Amino acid sequence: MSSVVNETYDVCVIGAGHAGCEAALACARLGLKTIIFTVSMDSVAMMPCNPNIGGSSKGHLVREIDALGGQMGINIDKTFIQSKMLNKSKGPAVHSLRAQADKAAYSMEMRSTLQNTDHLTLRQAEVCEILVEDDHITGVKTFSGATYYCKACVICTGTYLRARCLYGDVIEHTGPNGLKAANYLTESLISHGIEMMRFKTGTPARIDSRSIDFSKMEEQFGDERVVPFSFTTNPDDVQIDQVSCYLTYTNEETHKIIRDNLDRSPMYSGVIEGTGPRYCPSIEDKVVRFADKKRHQLFVEPEGLHTNEMYIGGMSSSLPEDVQYAMYHTVPGLENAKIVRNAYAIEYDCINANQLYATLEFKKIRGLFSGGQFNGSSGYEEAAAQGLVAGINAAMEILGREPLILDRSESYIGVLIDDLVTKENREPYRMMTSRAEYRLLLRQDNADLRLSKIGHRIGLISDERYDWVCKKEKLIEEEIKRVKEQRIGANEEVQNLLLSFDSIPLNTGVSLADLIRRPELSYDCLAPIDKNRPSLPQEVCDQVNINIKYEGYITRQLKQVEHFKKLESKKIPDSIDYDDVNSLRTEARQKLKLFRPLNIGQASRISGVSPADISVLLVYLEQGKYQK
Repeated sequence: MSSVVNETYDVCVIGAGHAGCEAALACARLGLKTIIFTVSMDSVAMMPCNPNIGGSSKGHLVREIDALGGQMGINIDKTFIQSKMLNKSKGPAVHSLRAQADKAAYSMEMRSTLQNTDHLTLRQAEVCEILVEDDHITGVKTFSGATYYCKACVICTGTYLRARCLYGDVIEHTGPNGLKAANYLTESLISHGIEMMRFKTGTPARIDSRSIDFSKMEEQFGDERVVPFSFTTNPDDVQIDQVSCYLTYTNEETHKIIRDNLDRSPMYSGVIEGTGPRYCPSIEDKVVRFADKKRHQLFVEPEGLHTNEMYIGGMSSSLPEDVQYAMYHTVPGLENAKIVRNAYAIEYDCINANQLYATLEFKKIRGLFSGGQFNGSSGYEEAAAQGLVAGINAAMEILGREPLILDRSESYIGVLIDDLVTKENREPYRMMTSRAEYRLLLRQDNADLRLSKIGHRIGLISDERYDWVCKKEKLIEEEIKRVKEQRIGANEEVQNLLLSFDSIPLNTGVSLADLIRRPELSYDCLAPIDKNRPSLPQEVCDQVNINIKYEGYITRQLKQVEHFKKLESKKIPDSIDYDDVNSLRTEARQKLKLFRPLNIGQASRISGVSPADISVLLVYLEQGKYQK
């Protein structure tokens, strides 16, 4: 009898981090027999770095994941310990939700979700080989020799491929948090023509809370009224007693210790080969790059309700253990700090995502998709967003349906993936609100209105939820129309209300919309003088207020999107031979051959392709000389 294990699935997902979980759940929920592999059950949806979900621009991604039918928003709503809406003093385009997580609870809740989802198998095993025939994925093989045949595969290996953790002269060949690394898959990928590269990220020390003097720090509280991440979560269910975070700062003494020991940092001694994230630098990198800064902000955040470990946000490092103790002890409140886990840098193998289509499928191997840090990005939220799209598109390919490609005018997810597949990212990619050209339209508050219909069409959003989004859309539209038509007279009640908000009294009657547009007023605060106001859900009221207040800016962005859509609609045939396009510059020809853009809009965003090159390409396409 053969001892070889052979099993057949529709989809194999490699890695059970934030990307892998979303990919596997999407495939299983669409009815496909799915298996997800993890090197350790302890690594399922693990947070090896910061103990939070969301944040500036990342909160937008979580809301969009939820609107498409993903799990991250639901999971954090069940396991958060503090929640805050960031940037509230600014416009709604940059409002971003951020929640501190109970890391252990978050991981356990997601693991429970995976294990209780129909059509889904969670398996602890290291995948060491992908099986390919005629440039099409056929299965994967594990270290034990077991073969799992599949129609599609999603690689979500995070920071585990040939991972090594470093601090000082200590090098440990492990994945994050001391978990086993995945040491064999890289060779298999290279053998199939996939180009690999090396990136690096890092994490700060974890400190025993009993050794911290919080009286020397600034206490940071959560919002009085918590806003949930998921549109399906009842807001009343997330009004909990929240845990405090704390704020402190480095100082000149801290910086001197770091400068004096730079030669002992593997980052500066040349031991680290990988490129680190520009927007999340280590403390030694900050001290060198921002030498004029007298201090750097540090966030002291609890890792959960059932641990004393505190995360020192803003102070990741790969300096030796003795230097870590010395520098942490210079920080107010950390003078007697006891380190539970050392700070470390981690190096890992990943790809440049220009090897992928916008569907996140490899150009060279049909049925092979990828998402997350394996694609050269950073962050839990970026990973989950890619995992969801990769999983959906793996399912769409198997089911013979149209792929999901979100463009830059539809979502932050569209911006993220477009940036990854059209730009030569030489460092871990991080999402930021400034990357989204149409951010006033892509607000976190309207993610459901933008994307839930797409989620429903795919099959991940229920009919009930879809019906509510359609109803909500209609309620907003009707109320905006009413507000524009509703006249407000200059009577005593109105004048008194306006004066109470330091707003200029009226000389004559105006529309309610005109008053809402005043910076100091809002739809809600004008309720006492709005005699015909209907009873509406708060989420509808918020949309009415934003749409009225920013109507001019929104109209302008919609016109920009119209122009953008025209370029996106000009498809570039896959059969085109760029060597036949006369007058294209050599660099542009090379880049276009490398990236194989789907349309003119995508081509125009490739570094090295100029507006003149685009004009040449447009003329060539209009002449129709390419082989159809």
